Amino acid sequence: MDQNFKPAWWMTNRHAQTILPRFFRPNLTVDYNIEEITTPDHDFLQLIWSSQHIAADDKPLAIVLHGLEGNIDSFYAKGMMKALTLAGFDVVLLHFRNCGQKANLQARAYHSGETSDLHFLVNILKQRFPSKPLMAVGFSLGGNVLTKYLGEYEDECQLDAAAVVSAPFALASSCKVIQKSCFKLYQKYLLDRLKKSTSRKLDNIKESINLTAKQLENIYDLWEFDNKVTAPLHGFIDAADYYLKSSGKQYLKRITTPTLVIHAKDDPMLSQEAIPQKEDVSNAVKLLVSKQGGHVGFISGKNPLKPIFWLEQQVPHFFQQQLLGKLK
Repeated sequence: MDQNFKPAWWMTNRHAQTILPRFFRPNLTVDYNIEEITTPDHDFLQLIWSSQHIAADDKPLAIVLHGLEGNIDSFYAKGMMKALTLAGFDVVLLHFRNCGQKANLQARAYHSGETSDLHFLVNILKQRFPSKPLMAVGFSLGGNVLTKYLGEYEDECQLDAAAVVSAPFALASSCKVIQKSCFKLYQKYLLDRLKKSTSRKLDNIKESINLTAKQLENIYDLWEFDNKVTAPLHGFIDAADYYLKSSGKQYLKRITTPTLVIHAKDDPMLSQEAIPQKEDVSNAVKLLVSKQGGHVGFISGKNPLKPIFWLEQQVPHFFQQQLLGKLK
């Protein structure tokens, strides 16, 4: 398989690669079943399963982690679930807290460095399916979460392989890029979604932070949102402290699990500092850094009517290669 990404001739622009893929498959459907599991802090996690019944056999199981304010309807998440299912995997997508169909119960939500829920889920899955190989793929924020988890647990990590796509490994500088990129379109899109999801749990968080609905609505800057909402809700001093402690780049050297990292140099939502270099990663990490691809885009193909979702080839292939290696 060709591992060098070549953008479609009709889609070489980085903003096109980032924005247009969601419009290519408006009717893409995935059969799934929803499960809610109770967390140790008396909240819940919503799991989206690719099948109503997952057998306790040795069929591999893959976890999908979405990006900031993503969910099962995110084109990349739904597409990857389908691709992995077709490749012979059982698949479960984790809705980060407050990203599902209803607000979570506790004041806290999720963020780029929050790994306790992923750790809890991995433990639950290994208890349920001890014979299944377990893998995970994370997109954007979910990729940063996965990277931090892999680095934190090192040899104690229970994943057999991982894939990280378009992760904001340098959060502070990437936030500054989003603030300006594409005439502030990306910032507005993300902020609108963040404010909408936060507004439905204002009553839950009023004891943690003093924020009225009007004050929330008047936030027009992503850094300001993290300063006023994300940081105080999750025990950080401010946004800068949150970005410093949560950036995934510092964890890449500690990864011992076979991990594929896919990144585009022209990503319009991430800084140049977020581009991983060979000296940043451990021997367990395989880097696929392309000149083009946008943010979670990577669309190739010669026919505009039949775009090729390159990520949906690379990630299942990498996981299958790791499985073959274990069987040898």
